[in-house]
Amino acid sequence: MEEFGTFLAGMFGSRAVEITAAVLGFVNVVLIIRRTIWNYPFGIAMVILYGWIFWDYRLYAEAGLQVYFLIIQIVGWYWWLQGRGGDGLVIVERAPGAELAACALAVAAVTGGLGWALATHTDASLPYSDAAVAALSVVAQYLLARRRLESWPVWIAVDVLAIGIYIVKGLYPTAVLYALFLCLATTGLVVWARAWKRGDAVRA
Repeated sequence: MEEFGTFLAGMFGSRAVEITAAVLGFVNVVLIIRRTIWNYPFGIAMVILYGWIFWDYRLYAEAGLQVYFLIIQIVGWYWWLQGRGGDGLVIVERAPGAELAACALAVAAVTGGLGWALATHTDASLPYSDAAVAALSVVAQYLLARRRLESWPVWIAVDVLAIGIYIVKGLYPTAVLYALFLCLATTGLVVWARAWKRGDAVRA
């Protein structure tokens, strides 16, 4: 029984703040998939907690990223309120090609520049991987706030890369959370694609 308890502690962690952030994140994504604006209170609470956690583990890019997430969560809440259909659910839209091209260039530039800065001027752990997650997450969160279907493939890429980082850093509850995020992002892509194809959301 003692060994089983040790196994659970290693897998799910012992810090209440990390477990709380993981639960908030899970609820947040489930509500996003359902296209309800009530995902945002959970998302705001989650990013505040993760900002503290990532700073403590010297993942500075991801710690700073939470500041952006906090801002875009608030802005996204407003955008989603303006983009709901008559059923109260957010309307799914496709991103224009020019917007996607700009996002791809931004990811490349931020990953290279931020990764170099972290590797050169800080004691950051896994600087380029950290920077890549940060860059992809910025783009994914922007696309999500804009209600773009294309946000989900970007989140899938974030989740795959992040799982590896968190396992290496021993953040097992967060690695488990991102494995769930990977499943949820895949589900989100399917659900949102169906909603977009149906065109069943009519503006109020």
